[in-house]
Amino acid sequence: MKLLVFGKTGQVARELARLMPGAQFHDRAMADLSDPVGCADAIATHAPDVVINAAAYTAVDRAEEEEALATVVNGDAPTAMARACAARDIPFIHISTDYVFDGSGQAAWQPGDATAPLGAYGRSKLVGEEGIRAAGGRHVILRTSWVFSAHGANFVKTMLRLSESRDALSVVADQIGGPTAAADIAAACVSIARQMVAGTHAGGTYHFAGTPDVSWVGFARETFARSDRAVTVTDIPSSDYPTPAKRPENSRMDCTTLVTDFGISRPDWRESLSRVLIDLKDISQ
Repeated sequence: MKLLVFGKTGQVARELARLMPGAQFHDRAMADLSDPVGCADAIATHAPDVVINAAAYTAVDRAEEEEALATVVNGDAPTAMARACAARDIPFIHISTDYVFDGSGQAAWQPGDATAPLGAYGRSKLVGEEGIRAAGGRHVILRTSWVFSAHGANFVKTMLRLSESRDALSVVADQIGGPTAAADIAAACVSIARQMVAGTHAGGTYHFAGTPDVSWVGFARETFARSDRAVTVTDIPSSDYPTPAKRPENSRMDCTTLVTDFGISRPDWRESLSRVLIDLKDISQ
């Protein structure tokens, strides 16, 4: 399987490199997502069997001031990729986000539910989703949430860093979702890619997130427990931790169709967390 991946240094791209070292990875120097035409040209040049877009503008708060750039990177570039793939009948796999929803209610979001992003980041990702569908090719849009790994900036690494100098922290308790290890997302993408190349699926929009659903404060406590950090954690509401971009309170995601169509089940994020903590220890040595 000749795989082309957009992204090289991000959390999911790094994990894809571990799984598929022979794949072609394009970083910003090779295919800048602020240049959608260049991204499409890369697909034409390499003529892969399948394309995975693991690159994105992910600075949620900064996107409130840079929505135009975020929309090019998260919206226009994936649309250009999808069109290039559709023209060559190449399956296209794109990673999206729970931020396309408004976070209302308590029910798990289903892939067909109405979208209503709360901020610029979610709007930019939704533009990409709509463009990919409109391109008309074989594709999978994989919405995920609360990504963590041993690399990049993420919640687990932030909690561990703060715990090095503080023995008490306050963490938001009214946002609920499924933490998802980048390694699990990468594995899901590879499985989907292989099945799409084999021609067994037409694709569509799917959800993939870790289980069980948990609050950020619960995620923090589990992180400290598994890393043997003695930190007192206090529950606080989102209103006590204001950010430029509003976060969805309900990020629960129904992943049933991914199991039905691709045989990919929700991973237990607690087990994945233990593996990430081992990776972090290895990196520090």
